[in-house]
Amino acid sequence: MPQFVMIGWDGPEGAGRRDRLREQHVAHVHELARKGRIVFAGPIRNDTDDRSIGAVIILEADSLEEVRQLIDSDPYVAGGVFKSMTVNPFKQVIPDSR
Repeated sequence: MPQFVMIGWDGPEGAGRRDRLREQHVAHVHELARKGRIVFAGPIRNDTDDRSIGAVIILEADSLEEVRQLIDSDPYVAGGVFKSMTVNPFKQVIPDSR
């Protein structure tokens, strides 16, 4: 199944929104993982006080349109945590994905 990468960078109110939406976001991501859609996911941390400033999620989906629907339903996305976000096709090379 094709893979896609989502990279989101928090907006100025991202930290507060993360706090409010964390429980719903984690439940959403775990549900996608249970369905075999998440390859890996995690926050991007800053280098001064180890706080989340963004996120990376590698997903598997049949199409870019499908993965955008999965991402758009994430509470962090719907709740405006990210000021910018990209979703692109991704090709895993290491470890070998054959």
